[in-house]
Amino acid sequence: MICEGRVVVITGAGRGLGRAHALEFARQGARVVVNDLGVARDGTGGGHDGPARRVVAEIEALGGRAVPSTHDVASSDGAAALIATALDAFGRLDVLVNNAGFLRDRMLVNQSEDEWDAVMGVHLKGHFLPLKHAALHWRAEFKAGRPVDARVVNTSSGAGLLGSVGQAAYSAAKAGIAGLTLVASAELARYGVTVNAIAPAARTRMTEEVFAQTMAPPAEGAFDAMAPENVSPLVVWLGSAESRQVTGRVFEAEGGRVCLMDPYRHGPSAERPTRWNPAALGPVIASLLERAPAPEPAYGTR
Repeated sequence: MICEGRVVVITGAGRGLGRAHALEFARQGARVVVNDLGVARDGTGGGHDGPARRVVAEIEALGGRAVPSTHDVASSDGAAALIATALDAFGRLDVLVNNAGFLRDRMLVNQSEDEWDAVMGVHLKGHFLPLKHAALHWRAEFKAGRPVDARVVNTSSGAGLLGSVGQAAYSAAKAGIAGLTLVASAELARYGVTVNAIAPAARTRMTEEVFAQTMAPPAEGAFDAMAPENVSPLVVWLGSAESRQVTGRVFEAEGGRVCLMDPYRHGPSAERPTRWNPAALGPVIASLLERAPAPEPAYGTR
């Protein structure tokens, strides 16, 4: 019960990873706001609370407490109302898990501007706005002299960290989320808020068709490495008081594996006291590349 008494908001919590997170937080003593628009895999349709209410019912069957939300996290009013839902229902907010998302996969040359904007909206804007409104609340609490021990867990992806062929918009949005995590971690530390991100691999509506072979269920009785429930223990730990000293980090989570990702850092360099001549840079760049580790390949090129 490492989250006993904590109040958690989870976006995209009606299915897949979000549902698994919500149930595990409830098992660990948290009260949960289950946010989900009920949209299709590509973000169309929705506007109903069926998935959110089903997860709330599951939590209540476990003896926990939860409320549903169908607020649109990609709109400022919706994100503000989502945070207000937690405060109105439970009187506090301790954890925000940004998880909502959908796919509009296309090769780069075939991606429409509307598809690009839609993916950026739900993933990147849909992380920024709930984070902003939660941070406004926590900053006000801090300035009022009330203790804050809050957590944000963002959802990036291996596609954002390494790239993924056919997923330009999704990869760009998830890379942006990793960058947002670093900035938010630095800015919100003064208020008692930690901000981390996960890059999960699990069987969800977004992956079971795109990576059908990898996501296929195992033989009966074997460990299901792609079950979304495998990712949730890390998310719950990051949302607990125990993770107070961990911030600005990105973790891969898959099956029974947890990996701390090594972000961009300064590597080999060359320097001279004057401006470089372009013609002189060829051997310099070759030397830098020789001294640096080779980049990991993008998904879809292996």
